Amino acid sequence: MPARTGQEYITGLKERPREVWIEGKRIEDVTTHPALANGVRSVAALYDMQHDPELQEEMTYASPTTGQPVGLSFLIPQTIEDLERRRNMMTRWAWATCGMMGRSPDFLNVIFSAWAGAADYFAQNRPEFKQNVIDYHEFIRENDVTLTHALVNLQRSRTPGAATNLSEEVALTAVKETDAGLVVRGSRVLATLGPISDEIAIYPVASHRLGDDAWRHSFSFSIPCDTPGLKFLCRESFDMGRSHFDHPLGSRFEEMDSVVFFDNVLVPWERVFLLGDVELCNNYATGTQSNAHTGHQVLTRFVVKAEFILGLADLMVETLGSGSIPNVQEQVAELITQCNMLKACLRAAEADAAPNEWGVMCPAGAPIQAGRTLFGRDIYPKMVETIQLLGTSSLMALPAEADFDADIAPEVNQYLATDTSNARDRARLFHLAWDVSCSAFSGRQVLYERMFGGSAVRNAMTLFNTYDRAPYSQRVRDFLELSD
Repeated sequence: MPARTGQEYITGLKERPREVWIEGKRIEDVTTHPALANGVRSVAALYDMQHDPELQEEMTYASPTTGQPVGLSFLIPQTIEDLERRRNMMTRWAWATCGMMGRSPDFLNVIFSAWAGAADYFAQNRPEFKQNVIDYHEFIRENDVTLTHALVNLQRSRTPGAATNLSEEVALTAVKETDAGLVVRGSRVLATLGPISDEIAIYPVASHRLGDDAWRHSFSFSIPCDTPGLKFLCRESFDMGRSHFDHPLGSRFEEMDSVVFFDNVLVPWERVFLLGDVELCNNYATGTQSNAHTGHQVLTRFVVKAEFILGLADLMVETLGSGSIPNVQEQVAELITQCNMLKACLRAAEADAAPNEWGVMCPAGAPIQAGRTLFGRDIYPKMVETIQLLGTSSLMALPAEADFDADIAPEVNQYLATDTSNARDRARLFHLAWDVSCSAFSGRQVLYERMFGGSAVRNAMTLFNTYDRAPYSQRVRDFLELSD
């Protein structure tokens, strides 16, 4: 099968029902349930872009197996030009969701592509795991599989230290090995896009290191979301069932987050990539440099999201006629600066890219880490605050779409118009600003961007302990030794 259409994606979800729970009820069909259906449509629209005659060359490449067009995010890059080409494709998908869907399928596609390019790393655990990784990459590429992942074990208590405190009562644990495969039991968080994905990948996360005795928690695998014993527990939906006018983002881009329960789930051996080796599991990200590739996708989306916020701010200022106010100019100028900082990080990551020991062209890690840290910790929360400050009372004085067809419509149209906008266009714009900065959807976006890259403290500790600062300190020493 070549690159899928949106309808093929939807049909696949219907044909393989999975166990999904929300608000105490089991969902029968994720493609039609009000909490998930619009998110399904948004993902389907991404796949349809692969078949747009004007975009297909930019979105796909020829499969090395069949010659048919497959998604470009499955490409194993060999050159900087490959990285740039892939980034252009990822930018298209990011703009289709205004940067609001953090788990569009390209995120996990690029990590498995990086793994396939560095498959020898997995052979250090067991020789057959190398072929498992290669075969799985071919499978998801040729079938255009939609993947989710769940990386973090739930914990009964959190204690300081380099290793995560795990309990077999709740953490995902290898129970036994059988002729058919590995049996696992426990839980994981947080599977974004989980209920509406085809498969779920489980692997270690660099910011939650495993202890020396955590071999029973050391593994990597991927299985279908309809595997027996696999259950998804969803949070409440932020698709409020309202129109695109009233909730323009929440009504389109609800990608859903879920806790995943594994009730003695069998993982076939051909789907296991690492098992029982704590060191290999702790170091897979640096060993394969796969984090550079997911970071490349993430930073691409950050640039799009920042540009979207800048465009929104510009329209708000134009609508309100506030562009001559000095503090408004300062706020928009800060958005411009933040956009350009992210673009600079992305450009540096590509310009300084280099092949790893496996011959895969990898974006430079330092600018990616800088951009990710700044965006989640500082830039995006500040951007949301800026939209609030620019909008002020206009974010509260918001007629609903229905008000324009009600008896009160004449007053709404008269009093809520501005010198540059009629009342309806103003309301539509500021509903978008509300969904960016004040709604439940907005709150989840800020939390997601803050935390999905892992604990800021743990990440800072990793950076402190791994970044080569010696050349700079030596220059200071050399200066101190000057005699005149």
